Amino acid sequence: MKTRTILPGGTIGILGGGQLGRMMALAARTLGYQVQALDPDPACSARFVVDQCYTADFSNAEEAARLARACDVVTLEIEKIPLTTLRAVAQQAPLRPGPSVLEVVQNRGRQRAWLAKHGFPQGPWQQSDTESALATAAAQLGGRCFVKVCEGGYDGRGQYQVKSATESPEAWRELGQRPVVVEAALDLEAELSVLVARAPNGEVVVYPPAYNHHEERILDWSLLPGQVPPKVSTEAMEIARTMATALEVEGLLVVEMFLLKDGRLLVNELAPRPHNSFHATEVACLTSQFEQAVRAVCNLPLGSVEVVRPAAIVNLLGDLWLREGGPKFEAVLAMPGVRLHLYGKREARKGRKMGHLSAVGSTPEEALARIKAARQALGV
Repeated sequence: MKTRTILPGGTIGILGGGQLGRMMALAARTLGYQVQALDPDPACSARFVVDQCYTADFSNAEEAARLARACDVVTLEIEKIPLTTLRAVAQQAPLRPGPSVLEVVQNRGRQRAWLAKHGFPQGPWQQSDTESALATAAAQLGGRCFVKVCEGGYDGRGQYQVKSATESPEAWRELGQRPVVVEAALDLEAELSVLVARAPNGEVVVYPPAYNHHEERILDWSLLPGQVPPKVSTEAMEIARTMATALEVEGLLVVEMFLLKDGRLLVNELAPRPHNSFHATEVACLTSQFEQAVRAVCNLPLGSVEVVRPAAIVNLLGDLWLREGGPKFEAVLAMPGVRLHLYGKREARKGRKMGHLSAVGSTPEEALARIKAARQALGV
């Protein structure tokens, strides 16, 4: 049966009301859609830009189903939603991406096993469900490893780096004595990400790789297009395209990758939603990731992914607001080619993403230099 196209004027539901939900909602409004959202936080970022916001925990399947009954299609901005909730939503309205995608992605062990089953390149890893298994895995993987909880964790949370197997007991305790994935440390040249959009009708578009720089495991800045050899870019885009098709994603899929010093590309993680590393698409591309998400879940023709000018973004964390004097917004707003994006969050906390800066340039080097100068002018 042909999948129905949901035309402007319809209603889109979003599970999650953080900054990604907010920016998706704004893009949907531009296209003429009504928007509803569900989030546990009564003051979530999306609340002030949607038609209705349901305040409920993500485990509240009944309330999520109520949202779905009022919508023509439902999507999400966060993957850590219980499968029981996702299945309840899918019984009431099309859910894109669907529960089968989330079942793979939201557990690191299942995600790694799925990648292995389908032959996608990844680094050495093992799953450990006990402290002794963790110690054995760390020893077999060379001692220097990253230990990550199978479920939960975000922006570096739920991770612990060990330098030898002797540190395994501490890692096990710190991570809550629960199942983990142990990944061998790799010799990295760069961290990249690729964004794929896939509509229910099978149409697929792929954005060029973004080049990402992290500080304390949180994305610090990102550059689009990433400055990588054409061969690497082509291979990364093909891996991501093949993966989105194999998963039968309806919506967005971001594939985080490692480029090793020996030239190999390995898959790190998957995210079936808009992604921090592609915020630059708002100023770099003919179609932003947020408009593309709306097009994909509504089964509309997908937009052009052409990069019309290089751009870079830098994250603004709550630490900046906690410093004396706070952020110097007027300084960056006076800089040509620089834009300020704030998420409407009421409370600043250390490590919390409060917004980002974007900058464009005639070359990637110029965009990156401009965003770094803007960050300095802001007082970071």
